[in-house]
Amino acid sequence: MLAHPQLSVIAPFFNEQDNIEPLYRSIIAAVEPLQVSFEIVFVDDGSRDATLARAVAIARTDPRVLVVKFRRNYGQTAAMAAGVAYANGSILVTMDGDLQNDPADIRKMLAKVAEGFDIVVGWRHDRKDKFLSRKLPSRVANWIIGKVTGVPIKDNGCSLKAYRAAVIKAIPLYSEMHRFIPAMASIAGPRIAEIKVRHHPRRFGTSKYGLSRIYKVMLDLLVIKTVTGFASRPLLWFTLLSLPALVFSLTAFAYAAFAVLVRGTDMPLPVAGAGLIFGSGAVMLMSSGAIGELVFKLGEVREPDFARLTTDCVTETTAQNGTAHNG
Repeated sequence: MLAHPQLSVIAPFFNEQDNIEPLYRSIIAAVEPLQVSFEIVFVDDGSRDATLARAVAIARTDPRVLVVKFRRNYGQTAAMAAGVAYANGSILVTMDGDLQNDPADIRKMLAKVAEGFDIVVGWRHDRKDKFLSRKLPSRVANWIIGKVTGVPIKDNGCSLKAYRAAVIKAIPLYSEMHRFIPAMASIAGPRIAEIKVRHHPRRFGTSKYGLSRIYKVMLDLLVIKTVTGFASRPLLWFTLLSLPALVFSLTAFAYAAFAVLVRGTDMPLPVAGAGLIFGSGAVMLMSSGAIGELVFKLGEVREPDFARLTTDCVTETTAQNGTAHNG
């Protein structure tokens, strides 16, 4: 394998034995005419069928193919992260392994990167999925994500994306975060483009996603908003969270004082007790913010680290030997 190819194409697989060989042929047919040096990184996410065996067979005949193996299923984000870690290219293109993304669109993505963009996101404008279970929830989620993160992307769930390696390799990926990479990267102010890409109906195998992933996406969205909006100002974030409790506490104490000092009645213990509980909660939230400030100031991850991720960065990586790696 080349130590520093210009392009790395990353595709994770989970029980996609009938898709891996057609996808390999499609990638070769799409990328070879571009006259760029490239590699293909296949990530087996703990498949229980013949996916791994077929991937290794391809790698044995083509030295441009690297296979990364998980011992069990960890999910698409973990597989994407492993592919990014092992990839050596200057530009990384990620895509699904189910043949629904079209490798022929890689040409358009590379052209956008050549224009100076750091991240190019695919938009499945004519998506070939079921409306109620896939398309409608996706549209609602994309609208919410755009409003919350401030990164107005029409199709965050599309796996067909192109990145400069200097940007994507510095972004931590976990849970379902692979669809939030543009929002996470927004801290560094990258140039992001979105282009229309083709989308094909699934030919082989079954979809691994359903409505059950919605709650994970919503929780991850909360994390993303916290990281991108308040990573360097945790005290402000926790203070804002504590304001309703603080207001309720002060109102309760004011009522209790009015009842005792002005009206001359006994102390309204339930009201005073509620004020004490909410006041204590507000103090604990602000204390958590203060601790967060200390962690940020003294920790290893700081906002200026993201600011250094520019289009002029060059990342030196070491070529991986062999065709199969255990992870």
